[in-house]
Amino acid sequence: MIKSKKILKLLIATTALGISVPSLADVKTGVDAWGRGDYQTAISEWRGPAANGDADAQFNMAQAYKLGRGVTMDLSQAETWYKKAADQGHLQASDNYGLILFQNNRRAEALPYLQSSSSRGEPRAQYVLGTGHFNGDFVEKDWIKAYALMTRASAKGLPQATSNIGQMDKYIPISDRRRAVELASQMEQDEKRVRTAQVGGLRPAQRTGPIQTAQIPPSRAATPQLTPAPNSVPGASYASAAEPQSTAPISAMPLNPRPVRAATDGKWRVQLGAFSDQKKAKNLWRNLEGRVSGLRDLQPYLVYANGITRLQAGPFSSRSQAVNMCSKVKTSGNACIVKTK
Repeated sequence: MIKSKKILKLLIATTALGISVPSLADVKTGVDAWGRGDYQTAISEWRGPAANGDADAQFNMAQAYKLGRGVTMDLSQAETWYKKAADQGHLQASDNYGLILFQNNRRAEALPYLQSSSSRGEPRAQYVLGTGHFNGDFVEKDWIKAYALMTRASAKGLPQATSNIGQMDKYIPISDRRRAVELASQMEQDEKRVRTAQVGGLRPAQRTGPIQTAQIPPSRAATPQLTPAPNSVPGASYASAAEPQSTAPISAMPLNPRPVRAATDGKWRVQLGAFSDQKKAKNLWRNLEGRVSGLRDLQPYLVYANGITRLQAGPFSSRSQAVNMCSKVKTSGNACIVKTK
């Protein structure tokens, strides 16, 4: 069962605040002001268009209320503006609105938004749904689907998803994990088709140029806790999710040094997991090196930044070599991402 006391803190906090840029000049002026840190001017430019029904201005107002920039922080107001924009088909607003509903324990209302977001590859929604399917608390219990969704979220760089996969490995049979990896591959293809069908037809701003962003502090990642219940069925808690952080200087993991036969001048690596506890990264390495062919010949690394330790291995002289190793790792049921150092 879920440890509800450790439920999702606020999944919608990310490392970059997306500010939509529609064709209306005054809303674009507000975006420019926001980029300069002149939040009050930005709000004054957005408030009128938002009240008149401009979805991008409504989304921007929601973001401002969520952060308390240019206005007093008010999550209720943020929810209201997200909904107004989401009702007009604004995809980013729909993503955030579903996560806010879930965070407020309005799960039945959140579910269709989460499912829609997940279908086009939104990793935070996939993380929430994957945890739900693992526990069977607000959606049906389905460990194969849970593992597949968590694999997709991990592939997008969500640290908590990668951590949860390592925990799920303790309970989900290897045969089911292999089926889940195949399902995750199909999900990836489905996501592309859904995005192709949705993007461009719902939001005029999609046609006016790239979205501008303003940097905000990232949310702090929390490690999911999986605790076997009395009937031996584990329960995963929902952790606050953050986008991937920049890497800090890399140090080699001190695990029984051995000759490394991989190309020492390669810039490519494979990432096997991300944890708030360094011991879990080391344990994952010990687990994987014994059952993934060729992995034990690589050099393991700990990449530490912003409270998160990422387990990587390499180096590889080409991306294709790293991709091949990731394929082997995924076949074993563990997530894997190709990275450059």
